[in-house]
Amino acid sequence: MASHRKSRPTGTRVAGIRTPALATAALTSVALLSQSANAAPAADGKPSLEEVEKKVDDLYRQAESATEKYNAAKEKTTKQRKQVDTLLDDVAKRTQKLNEEREQLGTFAAAQYRTGAAAPDTATFLLADSPQDYFDQTQLMGRMTSRQKSAVDDYFTEQSATMKKRQEASRNLRTLTETQSDLQTAKSTVQKKLSDARELLSKLTAEEKARLAAIQKKKEQEAARKAAELAKQQAAAEQKAKEEAAAKESGSSSGSASDSASSSDSSYAAKAEKVLAFARAQIGKPYVWGATGPGSYDCSGLTQAAWKAAGVTLPRTTYDQVNAGTTVSLTNARPGDLIFFYDDISHVGIYIGNGMMIHAPKPGAYVREESVYYAGTSIIHSVVRPA
Repeated sequence: MASHRKSRPTGTRVAGIRTPALATAALTSVALLSQSANAAPAADGKPSLEEVEKKVDDLYRQAESATEKYNAAKEKTTKQRKQVDTLLDDVAKRTQKLNEEREQLGTFAAAQYRTGAAAPDTATFLLADSPQDYFDQTQLMGRMTSRQKSAVDDYFTEQSATMKKRQEASRNLRTLTETQSDLQTAKSTVQKKLSDARELLSKLTAEEKARLAAIQKKKEQEAARKAAELAKQQAAAEQKAKEEAAAKESGSSSGSASDSASSSDSSYAAKAEKVLAFARAQIGKPYVWGATGPGSYDCSGLTQAAWKAAGVTLPRTTYDQVNAGTTVSLTNARPGDLIFFYDDISHVGIYIGNGMMIHAPKPGAYVREESVYYAGTSIIHSVVRPA
């Protein structure tokens, strides 16, 4: 399924985060087990808490990646099915027209018979390579009117076109079948990864879950601290940009370029306001893989719906959304921008300012506001401004 991936944008890549992929607080253990990172396996042969957490983390990560592959295959299947339906409808209409023209030719042949010409041979007509061959063989061509000759030509032209359409429909049906197979494979992969993750989490004791919850709380606090630092950096960068723009404008004889940039900024801000209003209204709705609303969303389903509310159409998958705009640095991120995560670009959120975003995080979670550093720093892939 690698063909669904788009090439990575050339913009700034920010050091980022570990996978956003654990369905409960039981998904964070690097910090939890920092004091025992090299601990030996449990004496009873059971995997250590760290091993369980890492495995669950990987499973949810793989499930999210498979979800985007599912979304891509589903979108492709929908388009191909429409194409096949259109082709089959066209073939049906052409076949009907061909039958009507055949009946008309039969009427002409019968008329020739009544006037004394040799009785036409239906088999000869159907096997002839061209209208001329048939009517040469039956010695009827010379007795036909120009309208009758035109009808014969039309019949054979329509017969050839209908055959080509049937062949095209057959090829498209085979392609559709292959894409449907890809869709089912991706669906099965998601379901299997989620099932395995739930099974592993169900084996954790209450004490282990409590310990992981405490560590998760510490990670959230650290993420909030980093978000505050990013907010300060962005405020400083914005202030510097304003000062430079003001100095440039005061030293210029014309303010047209500045006015144009200001107008563009205002237009984007107006759209972003609608995007954020929509996204905030979805907070609390569940993450469901493959969902595009209105009752539930996956990550790219949420971003697509939010920007649609602002009149901008985004592609369905993260792989395509990352190329649907201008790449900017995280320091220059503005509310409404999309933030993408992981090397395979399988997660996305909507930046809301102050180092925070709204996203549909993972299976078992709900749409929420969260620090862009919610899982660290190393997995932030890029920031894209859609409009």
